[in-house]
Amino acid sequence: MPKFFTFILFFSILFSFSAQGQKKILQAKSTIENITIDGKIDEEVWKTAPIASDFIMFEPDNGKPIGENKKTEVKVLYDNTAIYISAVLYDDEPKKILKEITQRDIVGTADVFGVFINGFNDGQQDFQFFVSASGVQMDRLATEDGGVSPDNYNQDFSWDAVWDSKIKITDFGWVVEMKIPYAALRFSKSEIQTWGLNFYRSIRRDRQSYTWSPIDNKTQATRTQNGVLEGIQNIKTPTRLFFIPYSSYYYEKNTDGSENKFKVGMDIKYGINDSFTLDAILVPDFGQTKFDNVILNLSPYEQQFTENRPFFTEGTDLFNKGNLFYSRRIGGAPRFKPEDYDKTTEQITDIPATVNLLNALKVSGRTEGGLGIGVFNAITETTYATVENRITGEKRKGIVEPLTNYNELVLDQRFNHNSSISLTNTNVSRNGNYRDANVTALLFNLSTKENAYKLSGDFKFSAINTNQLGDFKHIFINRTNDYTGYKTSLGFEKTKGKYRFFLFGKYISSDYDINDLGIGFQTNYHNAYADISYRILNPINFFNTLKFILKSSVEIQNTTGKVQDNFINAGLEGSSKSNDYYKVFLQVSPIESFDFYQPRILGRYSYIPKNLLTYFVFSSNYNNSFAIDFNPYVKFYDEKKRIDYGFDLSPRYRINDKILLIYSLGYYKSLNDRGYVDNDGTNIYYAQRELKTVSNELSGKLALNNKMTINLTARYYWSFSENNKFFTLQNDGYLTDTTYIPNTNENFNAWNFDLSYSWWFAPASQISVLYRNNASDYRNEIDRKIGNNMKNLFNNNLNNIFSVSIRYYIDYNSLKSKK
Repeated sequence: MPKFFTFILFFSILFSFSAQGQKKILQAKSTIENITIDGKIDEEVWKTAPIASDFIMFEPDNGKPIGENKKTEVKVLYDNTAIYISAVLYDDEPKKILKEITQRDIVGTADVFGVFINGFNDGQQDFQFFVSASGVQMDRLATEDGGVSPDNYNQDFSWDAVWDSKIKITDFGWVVEMKIPYAALRFSKSEIQTWGLNFYRSIRRDRQSYTWSPIDNKTQATRTQNGVLEGIQNIKTPTRLFFIPYSSYYYEKNTDGSENKFKVGMDIKYGINDSFTLDAILVPDFGQTKFDNVILNLSPYEQQFTENRPFFTEGTDLFNKGNLFYSRRIGGAPRFKPEDYDKTTEQITDIPATVNLLNALKVSGRTEGGLGIGVFNAITETTYATVENRITGEKRKGIVEPLTNYNELVLDQRFNHNSSISLTNTNVSRNGNYRDANVTALLFNLSTKENAYKLSGDFKFSAINTNQLGDFKHIFINRTNDYTGYKTSLGFEKTKGKYRFFLFGKYISSDYDINDLGIGFQTNYHNAYADISYRILNPINFFNTLKFILKSSVEIQNTTGKVQDNFINAGLEGSSKSNDYYKVFLQVSPIESFDFYQPRILGRYSYIPKNLLTYFVFSSNYNNSFAIDFNPYVKFYDEKKRIDYGFDLSPRYRINDKILLIYSLGYYKSLNDRGYVDNDGTNIYYAQRELKTVSNELSGKLALNNKMTINLTARYYWSFSENNKFFTLQNDGYLTDTTYIPNTNENFNAWNFDLSYSWWFAPASQISVLYRNNASDYRNEIDRKIGNNMKNLFNNNLNNIFSVSIRYYIDYNSLKSKK
């Protein structure tokens, strides 16, 4: 047996454990009575159902029993189609219950009730359903350890199930009634079911959260501390087949003219069996996806964008194992130059902003034995640009992105409730003689019996077939022949108690490349990292929560042995008894280091002076109608008059439970910054420059009810780089003065405006209307007057789009019943 697998097997045995201790148990009661989800819970069968009570505080005073004036009573029924949950949440001051109305999956400032269900009772994955005191639904898949609050967005909120709920505010508190169809859950085929179960309640005005089955916050693992639901027998999962057809209309107008577009398509969701689901998208339409916050990017790296397209965000937790999947690669900007392109005599015009996605599908799920399997496939079409001869004016079509097939396979075996071994493979195949890529990763996370320690690591291997047709946009790996690379890491962590630590090391080879379907900026270095932290587990004096963490890291470039990054930092953060959040941070980089990417030429590097960074974060209590976030920072360099400073300021005002306004201002400035400006083939030129960025964003929400909202987002961004002194980069990484004539100043403005209306008129069915306009302006002339910049921006080319989209959810079982 290979040594590596012997090592993994040894630690798998060492870190295994038996069942947890005594757990709370609730009996579900069978019913044949028709249950109406109306928040009244007045059916007779509810009166005889067993009660789950005696909730225990999770945060901030972990382990404290809930008071009699806030007691909570929950019951569970089931029939052949669904489970039913009723919750009576007592509150001696019902008029103080917070109940802001938000969009789905957004908590807002509201009390919340939740139920966590694990149909296999294996501690691996919870299906979590929440309802706020305003009736807003939230649901997520929980596969990661951490907090149980719906405010914890580390879990997968992109997963959306179809279920029913109603709330009712009363003179003694509030009441929740829920119906969760079996089609929204996963469970075994056993006649007698035993499920993992927990209930959650938050009292927002006090920032307190409680669970039915106590969760000890001394340990990072939370899912293994669920209680048990018994009593469910002889149930079956119905056919899980759902169709979501959609139709969209777009009207677009700009200085080039106007255009009308109609689109139709369909999403399909099919339950292959009790464990696995197929999601497919036919004729995709992402026209109403949130806009990207484009910036003036002076770094050597591409700007990384957040994924906002629903298909690529829903239920993708499994596909992110190993961090090899950057979905914005699919349907992103073209990445090749046309074949036989001669930059001395030709220019490329009419380059599409994105590549059209033809279709995509994913299959994912987890077996009763804990094996998670994910299969992803997407195909993008051949994309052309125009190549024009500057001398003759002759034009031709050139391929800037060939027909491409993207694939990913994930196998994730979980065991012992808190450990896993995963295998991930991504493959990109391009039609014709273009570059292909294959990346494989083996990962492991092994935890001890008490969830006190964790050993984790990975080994990743990339293989690139260059083929060399077309010029692929890749800066840091300049290879004309096939190449392979690898990355490996190992970490050891204490995950329980007030004192915790983490030791970590990794090595990345020079030719490790995941950028065909993933995203990775740096290669050819090794790293050592360590941190130690202390936290309070119960409130003390001024603080509800308090944490101190000390970190240290150093990165060494493999070829030269030079330091490319180093820091020692300390952070202290906590929330006060008045529920305000504070953080102070100090970081020093005490060793001169070198940047191997800024020069844009493989093998060259430039020095980075020693520096010191400090910042402060304050976030006032969002329970108040007016709240504010403030984050100033300053960074000093061991270089004459070089300094970075700025701040983020974001006041917010909640007018009432329906209207919320948030303004965000970002101001960032760098004096005597030094960075790359040009390369003439002989010399690499750097400049000493002033950088300034101002970002303004206004967002507003008007919730007409918990199914219907109007949302506004407006963003104005202005950034410039003004050069005042030039240098030539020497082979030793240092700079010497030089004279440079071309104007390499940069001035960039961007504007985005979205006004949208959304109505969930039926389960999982939506009508959305969007008005959008946007514009951008880039030039080499610096104008420090913001009015002139905005004038140039809006005179440039304001693009206007009006669109209407209708999506309708069709459940095969409903059609079958009607038939």
